[in-house]
Amino acid sequence: MSLSKTAIVSSFVEGAPPGELSDVIADIKALTVDEPGLLQSLEPAFEKYNTEQLATVKLPGSSQQVIVSSHNSLGNGRYYDVESQSSFHFDHGSQKASAVQTHVLESQQSGLVKSILKSLTPYVKEHYPTASFSAFPTENDSAIAILIVANKYSPNNFWNGRWRSLYLFTPATSSLTGSVKVDVHYYEDGNVRLLTTKPISERISASNSAGDIVRQIASMEKKYQEELNLAFSALSEGAFKGLRRQLPITRQKIDWDKISNYRLGQDIGGGKSR
Repeated sequence: MSLSKTAIVSSFVEGAPPGELSDVIADIKALTVDEPGLLQSLEPAFEKYNTEQLATVKLPGSSQQVIVSSHNSLGNGRYYDVESQSSFHFDHGSQKASAVQTHVLESQQSGLVKSILKSLTPYVKEHYPTASFSAFPTENDSAIAILIVANKYSPNNFWNGRWRSLYLFTPATSSLTGSVKVDVHYYEDGNVRLLTTKPISERISASNSAGDIVRQIASMEKKYQEELNLAFSALSEGAFKGLRRQLPITRQKIDWDKISNYRLGQDIGGGKSR
């Protein structure tokens, strides 16, 4: 069965690399000038992208970044933030927030949610240069969603990256489940993308304290960071090294101490000057 044009273009939106959704939208507009209504049909794709990617946005009049996710959705395009005690409307296409209102959290888990946020603050500040984090009651108040998202964009150097941590803590079973995802896009003279997912499933001590939860998160994320570092080293010394020639085409090693004296295509290539 062939896919509809909306489904095909939606897949482009949902696969947009970190920090590049606006570029994808601009390209879609340029390619579909004869179908102005197509962009409006992509609203579900924009919403799915933003909530899955844990989009962050600054509230009007504030320098604070808040998170957009399915766990803090109030419906009809509105979301709330626990720490600022506010709700806001979020435009998924432009990724802008507006219509901020006061919102007080009403939940049986509100005490633990606020304690988790308090414990998360020093951890995030120590380990992430720039990051947003939050916690929300979820699953009919039976669990708490804990979110950490760190973005680093460097389009002038042709790369962008995002770290996403999403955990669900269930007090009744003292279980902590979720995943850590890393997404890095490098596109100078090519197109390379790293996508990784680390599933998480751990048990917290019987106390179910916020400190114990955050310490477990810190331990798991440190271990995953170390695993990533080892994987990068293995790629550099293994697969990537295997893609490179051990010697130039001439089968002779270059004398790097004399590199400034080489004449391209003559000394290196073994040719003679005319």
